[in-house]
Amino acid sequence: MNLIEEINKLKREKNALILAHYYQSDEVQDIADYVGDSYYLSKVAMSSPADTIVFCGVKFMAESAKILSPNKKIIFPNPDAGCPMADMASADKLKDFKEEHPNAVVVCYINSNTDVKSLCDVCVTSSSAVNIIKNIPNEEIIFLPDKNLGEYIAEQFPDKKFYLWDGYCITHKKVKAQHVQAIKEIKPKAEILVHPECEREIRELADFLGSTGEIIDYSITSPSEEFIVVTESGVLHEMKKKSPDKEFYVPGTTMTCINMKKTNLEDIYLSLRDNINEINIDEDIRIKAYKSLENMHILSQRRD
Repeated sequence: MNLIEEINKLKREKNALILAHYYQSDEVQDIADYVGDSYYLSKVAMSSPADTIVFCGVKFMAESAKILSPNKKIIFPNPDAGCPMADMASADKLKDFKEEHPNAVVVCYINSNTDVKSLCDVCVTSSSAVNIIKNIPNEEIIFLPDKNLGEYIAEQFPDKKFYLWDGYCITHKKVKAQHVQAIKEIKPKAEILVHPECEREIRELADFLGSTGEIIDYSITSPSEEFIVVTESGVLHEMKKKSPDKEFYVPGTTMTCINMKKTNLEDIYLSLRDNINEINIDEDIRIKAYKSLENMHILSQRRD
């Protein structure tokens, strides 16, 4: 059986759309109709005429798509593909944290679970966070779950008081400065591209610091021909497609997210064939979580 042919046949029969995050395996990215970051893919799902969305990523991403598209069937091919960072923030602990800081606006990274989003004032992405917080007048900010991204954002706002959750991405945390410097010694002309989920010692080495999509865009427009890419290794597939004549390096074997790599073609095929692994969210929680995503859109608009 040719899985690719069977998946494409099921897509046509069921009016389905396959979405894949940049960190998915090459074969999953290649079968997808759209590849991108989690919020972009959720917006694609919302605007698509497809009845069924197959979301290849980690669980909070599929949940975000369901929050924005409650009337569509959102299939999550591998239910074991969770996000450890998202799981580091629980709704119960957040309630307590909010009581400790009653004057703070609660800002959550989109890499968070639905019940946590439902308790937050606004969601952000790594690319939109700084602009959104510029548009928040409050002086106190609770930021969760990623302490490293929160620390990076807080550096842009010395006049605001940030209360940072003690969470982190296990993949971005693995990389150390010596891993990056070892490649730089061999490839001295290579530019260092870093995601802000990395710790400060890595961020300080960056020639460019940005979200996954921003890193890809930068590598396309930069005159440099060599790059050290300090984010999940799956992004190299898209970077090589966009810039086939350029060279990309990652710091050893440290930059692979095992959860992002759990989904395979068989998972996609079986979930489509058998209509299994559908995402369902309690409507009351969904509505509250939707508000935080809606505020992300509102507050990301630049103000004069």
